[in-house]
Amino acid sequence: MQATAYTYDPETRSGQVLLDDGTPMPFDREAFDAGGLRLLRPGQRVRVETSGRRITLITLQTF
Repeated sequence: MQATAYTYDPETRSGQVLLDDGTPMPFDREAFDAGGLRLLRPGQRVRVETSGRRITLITLQTF
């Protein structure tokens, strides 16, 4: 699923994305670390994987 990074806190390595329908969805440190990212800026397009209503992986969207 694709989304847009909305918020990111580098100290906690957590934040929120906006799904394409505008719904905000939080992600935690575990999801951020699973994607191997070092930094995330608001507005970046990302790919997320979910389990239920929880993001389990967040990575940069590649075309």
